[in-house]
Amino acid sequence: MRFSSLARTTMASPFTVHRLHMRGRHRLVNCLNGVQRTFRRSAGTEPGAVQTEGTLGEDSGEKDGPKSFYELMADRQEQAEKSVLISCQSRTSEKKFLNFLSKHGDIKKHFFYESYGVYAVVEFACRDNVVSLLESAAIPSVSHESMVPFKSRLLSLRNHSSGESPSLPCQPQTTVPINELIQRLSREQSVDEQISSLTEAYQLTEENSRLRFLVCSLLKDIAAAYFPECTIKPFGSSVNGFGKLGCDLDMFLDLDTISGKNLKTPKSGLSLEYQMKRTNSERHVTQSILSVIGECVDHFGPGCVGVQKILNARCPLVRFAHQPSGFQCDLTANNRVAMKSTELLYLYGELDPRVRSLVFTIRCWARTHGITSSIPGAWISNFSLTVMVLFFLQKRSPPIIPTLDCLRDLAGPADESVIEGNDCTFVTDFSKILLQSNTDTLEQLLTDFFEFYATFPFSRMSINIRKGKEQNKPEVAPLHIQNPFETSLNVSKNVNSSQLDRFVALCQESAWLLQQSETRTPTGVGGKRTTKPWGLATLLLPSQVAGVKGRKKRKPHHASERIKSLLESLKSKNDGQKNSDS
Repeated sequence: MRFSSLARTTMASPFTVHRLHMRGRHRLVNCLNGVQRTFRRSAGTEPGAVQTEGTLGEDSGEKDGPKSFYELMADRQEQAEKSVLISCQSRTSEKKFLNFLSKHGDIKKHFFYESYGVYAVVEFACRDNVVSLLESAAIPSVSHESMVPFKSRLLSLRNHSSGESPSLPCQPQTTVPINELIQRLSREQSVDEQISSLTEAYQLTEENSRLRFLVCSLLKDIAAAYFPECTIKPFGSSVNGFGKLGCDLDMFLDLDTISGKNLKTPKSGLSLEYQMKRTNSERHVTQSILSVIGECVDHFGPGCVGVQKILNARCPLVRFAHQPSGFQCDLTANNRVAMKSTELLYLYGELDPRVRSLVFTIRCWARTHGITSSIPGAWISNFSLTVMVLFFLQKRSPPIIPTLDCLRDLAGPADESVIEGNDCTFVTDFSKILLQSNTDTLEQLLTDFFEFYATFPFSRMSINIRKGKEQNKPEVAPLHIQNPFETSLNVSKNVNSSQLDRFVALCQESAWLLQQSETRTPTGVGGKRTTKPWGLATLLLPSQVAGVKGRKKRKPHHASERIKSLLESLKSKNDGQKNSDS
């Protein structure tokens, strides 16, 4: 195998490539194939799996592996710049709609969805097509209201003809209810299939990802009135690969793309520079910019409601609801460390499809039992939970993903990044990251995750994905998870003892449930399967673990009695439905 061209530093990486011998490992292969099919639907890229010896050095004419984070962002932003958002009547003829728009250019992609009405996202072949379409649009005339004459790519379609057409086919923008998810999981054949099914049901779709970038692009059009060369990018769950349908849209106003920065001043002769306002701190600049942009969004942004300027927070932001998309939005500026964290999570998710599947499963389990919450408080955050999953995968033997220090050692000069004194450097070229061969199934990983944290020494140790090993706590806190880049910070500082105790108790219960014969396999009579909850589905049923005051291990018979009673109640409910149907 060719390692010489991939090594960067004199410090040898412990991650080496092994050929995956697939004989006798059909369960893992089927699991990975199923998970990869799932992610092709959402990411718009081929997810990276463990490289094998046979794929190295082959020239297929195409770039191997997934897109880099920057390539993905650039592609999505380009799509958004060529797209428009149109409010439609539900009985609009799709064929007439497309024929009408095609007068202005070729349409590359379109889809419909519902949010305070029916909307269409339409991507044209080039930006000139969008300009042509906007030039044909009229300013609405109303007698009893005054209009703010701000033109944007958010439009309304008026149908001046009579007659109705079939309802437009709308793409889902929210996750399925938990009861429906449990029924869906109960029909699967294995825990691995259950995990893949949950991931497919919860992850962002291709359409939802496009919509998020389009909303950012529409907001950029507003900010460009003051900063013509700025960009607004999504970060966090919207782009790191771990976003759930319906999650908030976090946006970053990027002013670093403005030209004229870091130009060399000539040693002699004449030169010009812009006159600009000066202030006492970068934080004050950020607050001033967001204050003005927030005012513009509030007064001029079509569909933007409930605008709040939260400028004294640790990270100043503007919060609002974008009704046409249905997204709750947070706009920040000067938040480059958060963007690097987003890129790091994206990289980890692309390295092995099991990473995302396990994160989605643990997050769903945590939200179902109230371990995480959308309301600020003492709960474990989704980011903290994701870091805990990554740390667990680093601790496998052999590790499934490398440590952040390993990724830093593989970085090249172009990868170097120091933000506000924090080392945010890590490799971005997937071909340099060589993984060890780990064949653990998703079922095994799920069970071991619960066992790992059911016995983790939280009272003494800190979680650190930079080193990939436990470290002594540097501060007194129930849960300490080191921020990957701002290493002096604890990302779980908000978590109190009772919430951590409850997490541990639920891990103990879930690990025990997955080991019970009555719930670990699907059941049926006479070869006919039933839809009784089993496997992962049982973990999403209501738990008896409430406000735990002490970290005491629950007795197995309590959980056993709970499962039996739940199964009996579900059986009675199914029998009652059959009788009513007959």
